[in-house]
Amino acid sequence: MAPVEKVATVRYADAAGLPDALRGADALFVWDFLSTAVPDAWHAADRLSWLHIASAGVDPVMFPELRDSDVVLTNSRGVFDNPIAEYVLGLVIAFAKDFAGSLDLQRAGTWRHRETERVGGKRVLVAGTGPIGRAIARMLTAAGLSVAGVGRRAREDDPDFGTVHASDELAEHIGWADYVVAVAPLTEQTKGMFDRRAFAAMKPTARFINVGRGELVVTEDLVDALRAGELAGAALDVFETEPLPAESPLWTMDDVLLSPHMSGDVIGWKDTLVELFVANFEKWTAGEQLDNVVDKKLGYVPTGAGPR
Repeated sequence: MAPVEKVATVRYADAAGLPDALRGADALFVWDFLSTAVPDAWHAADRLSWLHIASAGVDPVMFPELRDSDVVLTNSRGVFDNPIAEYVLGLVIAFAKDFAGSLDLQRAGTWRHRETERVGGKRVLVAGTGPIGRAIARMLTAAGLSVAGVGRRAREDDPDFGTVHASDELAEHIGWADYVVAVAPLTEQTKGMFDRRAFAAMKPTARFINVGRGELVVTEDLVDALRAGELAGAALDVFETEPLPAESPLWTMDDVLLSPHMSGDVIGWKDTLVELFVANFEKWTAGEQLDNVVDKKLGYVPTGAGPR
């Protein structure tokens, strides 16, 4: 933040101090992207013109007062694309090669030969056709998997997915896939899109991976589907409630892999987030067009609004 501090007065605040820090501020950098402090402090934003959030998802700050205001909203699109794609590929391989089972047997001191699954030739349906979804599609395609997408509108000529199905037709196409990856932005249209109906339509041998937002999934329906054998497993990096409550049945379910919202967090990621903000700050002070401007009606950065 040193380049910013040279030319601007920078105030650092926690949730309790945010209202005081917001008064008279022209820009706000939301570092804690899971914080709910911004809506509560919004009454003090008397001259704010730009809000930047240190995440790709903007749902924590997509409250009505911001949506209806003239404040420009930007996100950190581009930072997490390849790290999350690598994480998803790792999960696919971990499922196919039963790494969790090997670790359990190792800890038990048990020598048990098994056969594992091929990765190449498997089918993946990626729900979310933004930059992260595209990075996932490219990486899985390179690993020999067949990929299709789910987005706002259907199309057959997408450069990364080939076929993209409309999100309201998810249940009709989800049975095609051996792996289903959720990475869609959280909007009113996508909230709870993976529900009882979607899971019931999956192959019983398929796995579900969520690296998007926890609220994309109706957790109770996922638990019921896993117990009923409607799918073979799940890998979850995000949850409706974080941290995941200790009483959640997901902690102890077979064929479920859990991680604490870390799929995009690689060594150096925080520095990259700050560098992206500083670059945008320099454009802002120069009166230039900002990168990663969010369409507040859609809830995400439209395709083609760099950087990619």
